[in-house]
Amino acid sequence: MEQKGRLSDRAADSILSMITVEKRFSPGDKLPNENVLSEELKISRTTLREAIRILVTGEILEIRRGRGTFVREDLQIENPKKLVPLTSAKVKARDLYEMRLIFEPEAAYYASLRATDKEIERILSLGTEIEERIRRGKDRTEVEQAFHKSIAKATHNEFMNQLMPVIYEGINKGVRLSKIHEEAVQATLIDHRMLMDFLKGRNAEGARNAMRIHILHAMEQLQME
Repeated sequence: MEQKGRLSDRAADSILSMITVEKRFSPGDKLPNENVLSEELKISRTTLREAIRILVTGEILEIRRGRGTFVREDLQIENPKKLVPLTSAKVKARDLYEMRLIFEPEAAYYASLRATDKEIERILSLGTEIEERIRRGKDRTEVEQAFHKSIAKATHNEFMNQLMPVIYEGINKGVRLSKIHEEAVQATLIDHRMLMDFLKGRNAEGARNAMRIHILHAMEQLQME
């Protein structure tokens, strides 16, 4: 029962991040139906319902009978950690990638040790989707964000999650730059696959090194100044 409680708490945090950090849903927006959202989060519908109840109690969501679950229209979305102004400032791509280099390899390390099987499954699923989008020439920004966020969340260290707005900005800049550097896109395919293999094998040192190599490759091939 305690494990289920932790799962619903983490699911509630993921949904809250979709609203406040990823900006996928705004006040008044309807959430996807249970089947879609539970599949995305890799949780059961029972756990999802518990997570939604947590957010309803916290006055984040509201359930409208016969219509579905909505973000409350009166929700005031604020960032108490004051990281959004940093991401909106004129920050060089290199600065953002150096920030990623400081903590993402360690995130991969701890995710390998602490992630649940469901969390590893979600990370691998997102990684596969990134590969597919690259091969089809489709935009992968949102999926890249979700991939790296899932790794950070799998550390079960809340401070890492609070840094995600900065990481998102680094990913956004990197994806934009990679559109004119084909070698960077191909390196992403190779680096992500190596990282995914280490995470799947619960090889913490391998995952740490793979993430470091991935970010260093991006910094080199995107010719950041």
